[in-house]
Amino acid sequence: MIIAVASGKGGTGKTTVATSLAHALSEADFSVSCLDCDVEAPNAHIFMQPNLDQRKDVNTLIPEVDAEACTGCGLCAEVCQFHAIVVLGGQTLVFPELCHGCGSCAMVCPEDAITEVPQKLGILEGGLAPHGINFGHGLLNVGEPMAVPVISQLKKWRDYMDSDIVILDAPPGASCPVVESVRGADFVLLVTEPTPFGLHDLRQAYQLTQEVGIPAGVIINRDGIGDTGVEDYCREAGLPILMRIPMERRFAETLARGETLVAAFPEYLPLFRDLYAKIVELSSRA
Repeated sequence: MIIAVASGKGGTGKTTVATSLAHALSEADFSVSCLDCDVEAPNAHIFMQPNLDQRKDVNTLIPEVDAEACTGCGLCAEVCQFHAIVVLGGQTLVFPELCHGCGSCAMVCPEDAITEVPQKLGILEGGLAPHGINFGHGLLNVGEPMAVPVISQLKKWRDYMDSDIVILDAPPGASCPVVESVRGADFVLLVTEPTPFGLHDLRQAYQLTQEVGIPAGVIINRDGIGDTGVEDYCREAGLPILMRIPMERRFAETLARGETLVAAFPEYLPLFRDLYAKIVELSSRA
């Protein structure tokens, strides 16, 4: 079972849910992997406290042009869908920030003037966390715009997908990194808050799950504040509300100490296990 935890809006409690669910299920004798796919700002390790003893570089291949061999024919620029390579005044220019590493430019070059060279995008780190959780996260290099290759390689690295349960902590939003994070998931948990901003971004996130064809359910965090807009929308859309986490100061204090919710409040262990049972039931219907 692969469960992605997502949210249209940042700061809704997505990582709180992902790490607590991983903790609760690991104590129920499941083998659990938890992957932090928010490679621009990963923070699940603060709560999981893993021994990050494994590292791997993430590289992409970008074109390098031999100016002496290049005739400036422009075929490479014509085939590039991302405008990462252009020909101006007979000179071929490469813009690595736009390159998606597809290799088309090198394939069509009639003079073999283009070779692909590795460029480092970031790193992967992994290791065991307490309770036997198999943990991993990616770290995108500062200023690097291409998060998707790092997320893709993180999900393929080591033996994460061999666990009974894989929990993917997706980045916020509804852009390409989120799509890559939830790709292949059996279910998406959408974490939101009962505010107008939370409702606006929940709509976007739910639309994404519908477009990729993955069943979804909602967790309302900070329940008790705001208005009823989120509940009204979920009822109209037929989107099940699977859990509520109330707005309480003690929860904020716990997270500020870097503890999972279930570690500080054991009464939430059965609630997160019941959440998993609901996910399994809803997934079987899809």
